[in-house]
Amino acid sequence: MLGGRRPPMEYTTLGDTGMTVSQVCLGCMSFGTGREWMLDPEESQELIDRAIELGVNFFDTANVYSTGESEEILGDALGEYDRDEQVVATKVFGEMADHPNASGLSRKAIEQELDNSLERLGMDTVDLYQTHRWDYDTPIEETLGALDDAVRREKVRYIGTSSMWAYQFAEALHASDRLGLERFATMQNHYNVLYREEEREMLPLCEQEGIGVIPWSPLARGIASRPHEEVEATTRGETDQYLEMMPYLQGGGEEINERLQGLAEEMGVTMAQVALAWLLHQGSVDAPIVGITSIDHLEEAVEATELSLSESDREYLEEPYEPLPVAGHE
Repeated sequence: MLGGRRPPMEYTTLGDTGMTVSQVCLGCMSFGTGREWMLDPEESQELIDRAIELGVNFFDTANVYSTGESEEILGDALGEYDRDEQVVATKVFGEMADHPNASGLSRKAIEQELDNSLERLGMDTVDLYQTHRWDYDTPIEETLGALDDAVRREKVRYIGTSSMWAYQFAEALHASDRLGLERFATMQNHYNVLYREEEREMLPLCEQEGIGVIPWSPLARGIASRPHEEVEATTRGETDQYLEMMPYLQGGGEEINERLQGLAEEMGVTMAQVALAWLLHQGSVDAPIVGITSIDHLEEAVEATELSLSESDREYLEEPYEPLPVAGHE
């Protein structure tokens, strides 16, 4: 472990924005009281403090994470630091209250939820404001118009989006160009060594359009960090209702998991570090969003930015992969 020392953090430019972010983005879904495995404010503060000490400057949350608690905790924690040094991202789409306009991507929903997020974060401007999913009930032109206004009003610096079909993303980018509206600058999509369906269309599109890629679930909800037969040994593994919906161990998944384990033992590192290093070697990826609940795992993630995998190592991990059902767009 790193103890008190600070290793050199690796940084990258987020797509074509020119904004510099750490190659580890701290995912903040674990902050709050929404699930048994989540962290209270004091535990979250300790994790954020250590992340900043290690050079992490990129934090991702969402309005729906513990129904706003995550944003409040992150905002309170970062209030002790120079705001200009941190890059904060949040998201909008999910249901926040029991009324029809408390979700979705209409102008009303976006404007009210952005104001609510900024208040919880204690910020006048959020660096990256992302649509959490595709809204089939709202024309993309209305959504983009509302987001464009948010940028012009200096409430948002950049806009981004998350998991969708590549044709939908292409439609959104085309609409921005056609109407002269702010473009999505980032894609937060589902991508890891056990789930690679994004390589077919989405990742090539992002590379072509200069889009920053910040994958969610880089460790496959923990399956890439421990032997597959031990997945349910943790509190999260026992209680995560979404885990069984993911196809990570279908096809060649079990074999990939076993190869991660063998390669990690050979290199003297953890499975999670090998999985993160594999992702960081993908040219289209800028910064995986790593959801972490312990300082030890945070330090491991930071160390993974310096772990080099040979081409043969990467091919060894990739070889058993078989096409999987698309997951994560819902």
